[in-house]
Amino acid sequence: MELRHLRYFAAVAETRHFGKAAESLHMAQPPLSQAIRRLETELGVELFTRTTRQVALTRAGEVFRTDVERILKAVDEAVARVERFTSGVEGVLRFGLTGSASYRQLPALARLVQREMPHVMMEVHTEMLTPAQELGLIERRLDIGVLRPPIRREGIAHRLLADEPLIVAVPEEHWLAEADSIRVEQLRHEDFIMYGATLGSVVNDAVVRSCLAAGFYPHRAYEITETSAALALVAAGLGIAVLPDSIRSAPREGVVCKEVEDALTVPLVLAWRADDDSPLVRNLLGVLERNNVFVEGIEGVA
Repeated sequence: MELRHLRYFAAVAETRHFGKAAESLHMAQPPLSQAIRRLETELGVELFTRTTRQVALTRAGEVFRTDVERILKAVDEAVARVERFTSGVEGVLRFGLTGSASYRQLPALARLVQREMPHVMMEVHTEMLTPAQELGLIERRLDIGVLRPPIRREGIAHRLLADEPLIVAVPEEHWLAEADSIRVEQLRHEDFIMYGATLGSVVNDAVVRSCLAAGFYPHRAYEITETSAALALVAAGLGIAVLPDSIRSAPREGVVCKEVEDALTVPLVLAWRADDDSPLVRNLLGVLERNNVFVEGIEGVA
């Protein structure tokens, strides 16, 4: 049984007229009549009763019509879905994000994708530091990374999303919570809550460099793997955390965020495989470009 024969049957069932059905199918009537006869022979039932004046569905034809309409609808939907996929408007995009980016950049990206690419589903992996995202991209477990350079693996393209200042998160009862301004030197004797030393955190590196420039090395009191854990420990009064400004987008009870005048900034980029020819990725990059999400106009490859 051929798919075209089902379409022939559906046209005759709709029009109840072989001539009109042939016209809608852009074919001659005799081949259409022959095709319907072959279909009936194959099924072993009559689908239509024919007179000189009209064509009507038999009871078997009515039952068959219900299933044929369902089959043709499913085929048409499958074709449309493939066309949307190949044009980059349907499918799954796998995102990796740093912990701090999930507070500000993730909601903004998700809203944009939902609005501009409504048939695309986002698979989101948060709390991924740069080395883990680089590996995920290279191994094709991720399509997009939102990470902090430097990028050390070859073949990864990136565009700048933001250059964020580092701020300090302190417990609400901390002596710095009411300060009008803070400098790194004032943090000299504080207990720092930092990412684990073996994780390759770009934020950690910037914090250490900021402290060294102020003449001291930060006292690492607690090590964490997730930004949310750092904020929880700050809220518990166990120390301070120097983190990117985007954490302000998710206020936490018991935590006060303060600007630090002389702290370094940490860039945040959107990254993807430079050789990725996925229509989804290219469509996403176009959407972000049109909506002025990127800070700079030229992509880089590291």
